[in-house]
This record gives sequence, C-alpha cells and structure tokens, in this order.
Amino acid sequence: QPRYPWADGPEYITQCPIQPGGGKFSQKVIFTTEEGTLWWHAHSEWTRATVYGAIIVYPKKGHAYPFPKPHADLPIIFGEWWKQDIFELFDDFRRSGGDPLVSHAITINGQPGDRYNCSGQDMFKLAVDQGKTYLLRLINAAMQDILFFSIAGHQLTVVGTDGTYTKPFKSDYITISPGQTIDVLLRADHPIAASYYMAAKFYSSARAAVNLNTTTALLHYTTNNTTTTPTAAAANFSAVSLSATADTNASVAFTARFRSLADKKHPVDVPQKADTNLYFTLSMNAVPCPAGATCAGPNGARLAASVNNVSLVLPTSMDVLGAYYRGIGGVYGDDFPSNPPVSFDFTNLTIPAVYRTPATGNQVRMLEYNSSVELVFQGTNLLGGVDHPMHLHGTNFYVVGWGFGNFDRAKDANKTYNLVDPPFQNTIAVPRNGWVAVRFKATNPGVWFMHCHLERHASWGMGMTFIVKNGKGPNDKMLPPPSDMPPC
Repeated sequence: QPRYPWADGPEYITQCPIQPGGGKFSQKVIFTTEEGTLWWHAHSEWTRATVYGAIIVYPKKGHAYPFPKPHADLPIIFGEWWKQDIFELFDDFRRSGGDPLVSHAITINGQPGDRYNCSGQDMFKLAVDQGKTYLLRLINAAMQDILFFSIAGHQLTVVGTDGTYTKPFKSDYITISPGQTIDVLLRADHPIAASYYMAAKFYSSARAAVNLNTTTALLHYTTNNTTTTPTAAAANFSAVSLSATADTNASVAFTARFRSLADKKHPVDVPQKADTNLYFTLSMNAVPCPAGATCAGPNGARLAASVNNVSLVLPTSMDVLGAYYRGIGGVYGDDFPSNPPVSFDFTNLTIPAVYRTPATGNQVRMLEYNSSVELVFQGTNLLGGVDHPMHLHGTNFYVVGWGFGNFDRAKDANKTYNLVDPPFQNTIAVPRNGWVAVRFKATNPGVWFMHCHLERHASWGMGMTFIVKNGKGPNDKMLPPPSDMPPC
C-alpha cells in the first residue's frame, strides 16, 4: 500500500470498522514489487476466522518465474473451525480474562479431513498428473498457532514467502506461521496406484491447551487422463513427515533456511547500517482482576500481552490514521519506548511476578522518512513464554538474524547477522525464549500497525503502531483519504 494506508484495514488504527447493517467501503489495494502469494483478511475483532482469501500475483507479461514454470498452481489455505459462534467465543474469553476456547478442527481449503468424524467423505482432494510440477501456494489463515505441513512420500521445494521469491530448498515438511504465505513446488513423480495424505498439525511450544488433531487432504494421480476416485484406504498416513507438536528445533530449523535470491533480477537492498535501533520485548502478562469480578487467568488474574511492557488499548472514538492526518490530539501518544523500560533476564526459567503487570496505552513510534531501522524482537519467558509470529504492515523487512536466549548486540550482531541474502518477509516467528533481528527502510509514509499474528495475543494487547513521516519530495508524501471512509 505505497503512500496509501487508508485501505490497510486494522480497526481503529487505519480506519474505523465497516458498520453492520449496510456499512460499506471500497477497498483500494496497490501492488508494487510483490510477486507470488499474498492474502487478504478482515482485521476487526475475530472476523478473520472466516473472512479471508488468496491474492496471487503472477509474473509480468514477458517475465518468467525464477524456476521452471509449473504446469498449474493452486492455493492451499489452512484455517480453524469452532463449534461455537466466533463472536460469542471472542466475547466469552474477553469477558473472562482467560484463554479462548481451543478450536475444534484445523481445515485445508475448508475441510477438516478424515481424522474427524464429521467430514471424512468431504476432505479436500488434489488431482495431479504423473511427471508434472505444481506450484502450491500455502496460506496460514489459522487464528491461533503455527502449523507443520507435509505430503506423504513427497519432498517439497520451497521457492517463496510473503510475496517474494527465495533461493529454492527441499524439505520433507513446512513450518508456516499465521499470516504467512509460502510457495512450494510439488513434483508428481510417484506411482499412480496409491493416494497420498497431505496433513497439517499445530506446532505449539508452550500452550497448556492446544488442538492436537491433524487435518488431512488427499493427493491422488490421474490415470490416462481419467481421475480415479481417491480413497483414504489407499493412503498411508504413517508416511506423513510431521514433527512433534512441541518440536521447536524443527520449527526454527525450517524457518532459518530462507534466503533471498539476491541476483540481478531480484536484488536485495538490506540496510548495512541502521539510523534507528529498536529493541522490543514480547511478553505474556497478567493484570489484576477488577474488584467484585471473577477472572479465569493465572491465579485469578486477567491475561494480557505487551510489546516493551505496553499493552495496547485501541481507541474507539477515532482511528490513529485519521487523527494523525487531521492533527487531532488525544487519540494516541507519540512516545512508545525504543527499549524495554526495565531490563532483566528476559528468558530466565523463573521471572519474578513483579514483572508480569504491563502498562496500558496507545503509543506510537515516529520514524523519519527514508531512515534505516533495525528492530530486534526479544521473546520473554513471562508466564512461560511462547513463539510469536510478528507481522508488520506497510513494508516487508529483511530477517538478518535470530537466536535463542537474550540478544547480545556485541556478540550476535557482529558475528551472526546475514547482510548478504536475508529473506524479505512481512511475518516472522520469534522462537520461544529467543530473538529475531529485522531491518527495513522507512520509505512508506503513513500509519502502520505491527502485531503478533496469534489472534489471542493481539486481542490481549501485543501490538503497536509506527508512523512514518512524510518525505520532502512530492512522491514521498502520504496520499489523501478516499471519500467513503467508514465512520466511527
């Protein structure tokens, strides 16, 4: 959305929600350098549980893929499903202060598969021709967890993520975060006599309650241009290569393999030095239960989440973008901390309870136009810690480094950073009790939200807002708003 945050979508950040009962808004989406797979989704409360879809950007006419052209391509969208109405679920856990109800099923293209009693005959089926190559566009639209995905007997070749191409690498499994897209090539080079399971399951390093079920679909081969009727009885589920639910090493080992193409047609522009250095802690928190109420969080408290110990409280009278553009005060503050307000051993197995309670507010971090930014995400072990898939609106970022434990600039930045061919992403999973360093140039003026893409964490306040100031040139300034912005 270059210079045009007005249609970016997060409620009360760049617009007020589209009102029920006839409210409407004309969405304007501007693409620039993106190529590959993206997606769209609702960004109000938990409506994205069902309101989402794929965006596919093909090569320009006369241009080619940076890999042999596939015979066909197909979106594979992972979702979650509850037996409870999603708005009731959202209201229930927000009211109680505890964890939301764990989903009852994961889905592949809308179907849970034959591991669930309700849908064995309706599982998604993918027909392929032997000897051909298919581009599968994987999209994790699940609400709550990172996923492992695999196809029995078949290696996948990873070729892109988040609308950019990457150096190809082969893998028996995929780790994909909520909000992330990954492009993979599937070579249909197996015997046609059998069907092959496709399967996905949650990866969760710390959650006490998690959906332990596995969603399935079937890959089957055509015979003499005639599709046979696939059956699960002909497939071997044990051949699916899925890691254990809490296998952090498998998760980060996959993610660490991404590299940009970094060639003449796909150059990298990673900042070699940063004008602005930011260090953001990502924490689970607990706040006292209101007097006279009963709360379902730890020790009778309410669960919360924070960035640099600030738990985001959204405004409701006006969106941040509208207030910034019109110079209206009182909607947000402009002093979001560049570093944690209190330093301690963030990944210690035992952290004093005094650090659990966050501040609350709606603070933004101002960035100068064209400044080079380094942002280090630091996971903490407050309330046990967990992985955090962090997502930035308005720009992609280069993932230049990662590790476990507490970030040490002298050791980690000088010795482990990749400033040659780091991947260019908009979502990155910060490992439990670990850190990730990203760099980007603030060349997109406007108001841009950053948040954890585990929806419960975002709902508890793990988010903040960047405002990139206008530049001096006429093409370095934010565009004016449309005429049909939804009212608050």
